Amino acid sequence: MKLLAIILAALLDVVPAGDAALVQLQKRDSILIADQLRYGIRLEGLREGDVFALPDISAMSNDTLTVLGSWQLDTLVRGRVIHSRSAKAARKAAAKGFDLDAGIVIAPFEEGTYLLPDIPVIRSRDGKNDTLVFKGVEMEVKTMPVDTATFEIHDIKGQIQYPVTFAEVLPWILGGLGAAAAIALLVWLGVRASRRKHEAEKPKDPAYIVALRELDKYRSDKYWAPEKQKAFYSGITDALKFYIDDRFGVDAPEMTTAELFDALKGDKDITPQMYNSLKELFERADFVKFAKFIAADEDNAGALPLAVSFVTSTYQTELERETAGGEAGED
Repeated sequence: MKLLAIILAALLDVVPAGDAALVQLQKRDSILIADQLRYGIRLEGLREGDVFALPDISAMSNDTLTVLGSWQLDTLVRGRVIHSRSAKAARKAAAKGFDLDAGIVIAPFEEGTYLLPDIPVIRSRDGKNDTLVFKGVEMEVKTMPVDTATFEIHDIKGQIQYPVTFAEVLPWILGGLGAAAAIALLVWLGVRASRRKHEAEKPKDPAYIVALRELDKYRSDKYWAPEKQKAFYSGITDALKFYIDDRFGVDAPEMTTAELFDALKGDKDITPQMYNSLKELFERADFVKFAKFIAADEDNAGALPLAVSFVTSTYQTELERETAGGEAGED
């Protein structure tokens, strides 16, 4: 392996190619710590088919000098950089010869004089290999001078306070409104649950009391007027259906008149006379509600007393049965 390296070295002609170039990327008259500079070379008089090998520059990077990135190449024709993306256009422009700029970006981080390394480039042309050596240059890095006579130490300045914009405040406003809405919803749900619990714990009035209270609302003869008869008969029959549902266990609110009285037919707590009168009342109510029938004042006058009589008589029968059952149990 060592012999091969010696043979290759013998085959390569070492050609001095001038000095490397150092260009400041920050335009000023001196190089300061952390400034960025382009260190590179220019290969002139190139032809299509020339091949180059650039050195590995990673070894240059250390604690005081940092290499930022890899080699950057620019092709120049008559001093102008070729930006064409078309390979055909680039070859046409470079047919009469071109130059090549190659460079790396470096940044020093310590004051002092730096001797930048030589840049060897291997060029292969027409089967012949040459080594072009670009001599390294010195780089003087300085710090900002401090006038010790007038220098005054100041406290560290705080952050600049910028005015708050509406866009910055908006998320907080929306978040606050959302939190307030959530709290209000929780409070409302709590109050609602408390009311329901209170209503559930509150003892309910017996069905006959509720029915008589509802029927009492229609005692006035003002409901006999033709335009109010529908409300009159609807109120009476709805109150009776509620009572029948609770007293007889019949789903009266969901039944038609025919279905309701088929279910009540033969009940021993309802006399035949009461059954017929009540059925007639419900049928008349259906005509008033659905056929726009106008009932006579005589029928209107008897509707409410009949409904009250049905509730009180059937409730009284149930009460007597419960009383008799209690006395029998005591015996």
